[in-house]
Amino acid sequence: MTVLVDEAVWPWRGRRWAHLVSDESYAELHGFAAELGIPRQVFQGDHYDVPAALRVRALEHGATPVAARELVRRLRAAGLRLTAGQRRERRAEQEGWPQWRWDPLGRAWTVVAADRQDRPNLPATDCPFCPGGLEAPEPYDVRWFPNRWPALPEQRAEVVLYTDDHAATFWSLGVDGAVKVIDLWAERTAALGARDDVGYVLVFENRGPEVGATIAHPHGQIYAYPSVPTVPHAELDQSECPFCDEGWQPPAERVVSSSGDWSAWTPSASTWPYELLIAPDAHEADLPSLSSEGRRQMATVLVDALARLDRLFDAPMPYMLWIHQRPTDGRAWPRAHLHVHVAPVLRKPGTLRYAAAAEQGAGVFFNPVPPEAAAVALREA
Repeated sequence: MTVLVDEAVWPWRGRRWAHLVSDESYAELHGFAAELGIPRQVFQGDHYDVPAALRVRALEHGATPVAARELVRRLRAAGLRLTAGQRRERRAEQEGWPQWRWDPLGRAWTVVAADRQDRPNLPATDCPFCPGGLEAPEPYDVRWFPNRWPALPEQRAEVVLYTDDHAATFWSLGVDGAVKVIDLWAERTAALGARDDVGYVLVFENRGPEVGATIAHPHGQIYAYPSVPTVPHAELDQSECPFCDEGWQPPAERVVSSSGDWSAWTPSASTWPYELLIAPDAHEADLPSLSSEGRRQMATVLVDALARLDRLFDAPMPYMLWIHQRPTDGRAWPRAHLHVHVAPVLRKPGTLRYAAAAEQGAGVFFNPVPPEAAAVALREA
């Protein structure tokens, strides 16, 4: 391993940082940074600036501590050191892009995407996703396109249209229509995941203005992250696959829907009322590797479960939905098990479940609806 890190951190703007470099190749450096969860966007052209906490992790992963002057000498000897002018040019190219910033208090990454303040919000006239609209000049079954207001730069944010019917919902597509959406999710996962600068592909949907959807037309989105984000990484960082652990399998009282190998159930420690996990029994790693029959079973359970959420309060249920799958950074990830999270945000008709100060401040959440009761209500819906 030839990845090097400053032997001592240095202060800058009230924070303590170090340089992470390689004197052999950028490819090796990028791979090492991805293992630490450092986004590619913070690469400075010839090095990564890493906060003190990540410097410790770099050392634990095998980086060699070297004095700052020695870092510079080795980079110049290898022809990997950029001039100050080249760095200025690189910063100028990135000006206006969403910026990755490290929070040293919460020890997490934030993306500052100022341009998204100007994106359209709930247009009252023509829908850009309907046939003839800005993003859909012709009728279609399913369709994808790059997001005009991306939260991530470099073509990492895409929009997926489920249907050209503005009044439809995911569940109203039926199983055949839902399979077409899943096929497109898989296609885009494979295409984005094949990029060298993409380590994780997240498929998700925000349904309803209550959770930030700015256009009512049925659609979802896909983000392509440079490294594995914190939440899926925590799920993957376990000794065994939880979904394959017999002791973790949901009892019948919490199962809401099933089809073949796939089931939907309320998690025992759910954060949101009527929250659902949807997954196959078999150890399927990701959407692209899912068979045609597996995709149909997944579609059947998704359609049934989302329809039950709408019937629960006899009104469209606002929800957040996201899919966790195997990272695309080239590592094996043997414990990756494809699954869907659905987080409905109503705790009773017309009443939102808010994430309050105690929950945000402590990281401990309080669910007013027992998962067992939620499962009963959804089965009866």
